[in-house]
Amino acid sequence: MPAFGLRLVLLAGFAAPLAVEAETLKVVEVNAPAVNCVFQASCRITVTDSVGHIPLPFIATAGTAWLQSRSFTAEPGTPGAGKTGYLYRISLTEASGSAECIGGVVLDFGPVAKLPYQPGVMADVFVITTGGLGTIGIKSATKTGNVIEFELAQGLCLSGGADIKNTTFFFGLAADGVPMASTARIWAVGSPPFFEVDARVPAH
Repeated sequence: MPAFGLRLVLLAGFAAPLAVEAETLKVVEVNAPAVNCVFQASCRITVTDSVGHIPLPFIATAGTAWLQSRSFTAEPGTPGAGKTGYLYRISLTEASGSAECIGGVVLDFGPVAKLPYQPGVMADVFVITTGGLGTIGIKSATKTGNVIEFELAQGLCLSGGADIKNTTFFFGLAADGVPMASTARIWAVGSPPFFEVDARVPAH
């Protein structure tokens, strides 16, 4: 199935209202630890991590492909005060074997808070391109109702042994809601064309 048609299927699976128009979210690239200052005056954050395993069919060891969900609470007096921050990363760093390229992820995230992730620039999504892990960024983030589709800047592919470069950058958002368990949909080229994985998103 073409990637565009596949994404429509994924969005429909989340039951996004057809009358709601798609909105392109503003994405900015940032540095860590500087972006942490939006949430903590010390520019250091304490996080809660969880992973949802991606059941790619031809990797050598199960459980070595995952979507990482990371959450943290903003400190009073910071730009993000009253919000919870959410970070995500798709990782194949420990995987080996072969797999079709992953193209993006769809999350039932809910309302997004705009914050000044760059000085003087309000944005919806930030991508930590320096000061952290990763080699692949975000091409776009599109919100339809409560559902957000993140398309990768290039495919995250696997062919060979484990490689620390086989991961996206951390990309993040903020929201009013506290974390709750959810299911994300990873879309890929090949068969099966998508995978359901555990994730955490804001309560909404």
